[in-house]
Amino acid sequence: MTPELTQLAIMAAVLLGVGLFGGLLAGLLGVGGGIVIVPVLYHLLDLLDIDSDVAMQLAVGTSLATIIPTSIVSMRAHLRKDAVDVTLLKSWGPAIAVGVVIGAVLIGLVEGEVLIAVFAVTAAAVALHMAFSPASLRLSDHLPTGIPRFGIGMLIGLISTMMGIGGGTLTVPTLVLCSYPIRRAVGTASAIGLIIAFPGTIGAIIGGWGSDELPPFSLGNVNLVALAILAPATMLAAPWGARLAHSIPALTLKRVFALFLGITSARMFFDLLT
Repeated sequence: MTPELTQLAIMAAVLLGVGLFGGLLAGLLGVGGGIVIVPVLYHLLDLLDIDSDVAMQLAVGTSLATIIPTSIVSMRAHLRKDAVDVTLLKSWGPAIAVGVVIGAVLIGLVEGEVLIAVFAVTAAAVALHMAFSPASLRLSDHLPTGIPRFGIGMLIGLISTMMGIGGGTLTVPTLVLCSYPIRRAVGTASAIGLIIAFPGTIGAIIGGWGSDELPPFSLGNVNLVALAILAPATMLAAPWGARLAHSIPALTLKRVFALFLGITSARMFFDLLT
């Protein structure tokens, strides 16, 4: 086997593992696989001697594309259980979409270090919340209305797009802190993931179009080889995580995931400093 084929085989095996792990976490915690896919794909591309700026943009764009089919499968399952708040989607969706468009434009304009910083800071904040906040913590007895609701939605769309993640990582904690039932929050977040991923992917493709620094088989900032491996793996593993969630204490899951996010965030901060 030539060195190039060996390299591709190793990359495919790692991507398969990442996809399965990301899908498993999506089913377990309702956070979406992007929070796992982006940092691992970024470091994998960096190991392949791809420039760090290009690597981060590719990781974000490819992750967003992966979320599209996963969100569709997840949303359909939650709709069958009447766990998607369609009324909330109608009032919140436009705000999230505005944030996604802004985020998609910024992906093509800012340096990769900015995307790394956004991911590192947000991952650290989510890790601290999951590790230390009590389950009973509530900031409000309802989700704000009017301009505050629009602003929160736009911020979720903006940050999620720049991180290459679905809406669950930010949407679920936000809704729960506003006294929203957890199952309803997870179900609604699955639909929000599609609102974020679809236009975000289009923006990533346009933003990287014509670049001569991209690896082979890239459609803008979406790598088709990685997408072909990651998407089926995440879709396959998500139902496993959903079943496993009923047999493992939720607090244990949150703390383990918080540890993973903390390590990921620290590693990305280290990259920024060095």
